Amino acid sequence: MVDKNCISTISHIRFDPTEPRDGDIEITDIAHALSYLARANGHFSVFFSVARHSINCAVEAKSRGYSKKVQLLCLLHDAAEAYIGDMTRPLKMKIPYFSEIEKKYQDIIFSKFIGGVTDSERALAREIDDAMLCHEFLKFNGEKLLDCVSQISVELDKSIKSEQETKQEFLDLFNELSGQ
Repeated sequence: MVDKNCISTISHIRFDPTEPRDGDIEITDIAHALSYLARANGHFSVFFSVARHSINCAVEAKSRGYSKKVQLLCLLHDAAEAYIGDMTRPLKMKIPYFSEIEKKYQDIIFSKFIGGVTDSERALAREIDDAMLCHEFLKFNGEKLLDCVSQISVELDKSIKSEQETKQEFLDLFNELSGQ
C-alpha cells in the first residue's frame, strides 16, 4: 500500500517530509531538486534555479576569503528546499510550523555534511544570501527589492545552464568543499 504522507526523492528514498531523518538525506537528491527548483517562486525574467543561487553564494563566500566551511554552508543554506519546496520570506515568517520543519531539515543537513555551525558562520552566510537576493532581483527583474548593503563579486549571468549542468556543478563544488 502506498503511504500518502510520504514523498519520494529522485533516488527513490521514501519518507514523511514532516519527520526528516539523517538517513533520508542524500546530496544527489539535494543537487537534483535544487537544480529544477525556480528561485523567487519563478518570478524572474529567466529561469534561475535555487542550485545556481546556492553555487553563486558559495563562490561569493570564496571571493570574500571565507573558509571552506562557510563556503559549504553557503552552498547548502537552502538545501531543505529540496525536500519541502521554496516559500517566500514574507510567507515563511507567517507560517511558523513550516519554519520549524525547515529548521529541522537544515539542522540535519548541516550536521550530516558540515558538522557544527556557529552563529557567526550562519551570519556570514545570511549576509551573502541577502546580498544575492538583492542583486538577483536587480539583474533579473530590474527591481530593487531590498537595499543592497553589500556588493557582490559574482557575475550574475542571464544565460541558462541546463538543470543537469547545474546539478553536476553543484555536486562538484560540494565534493571540492567537503573533501569528498
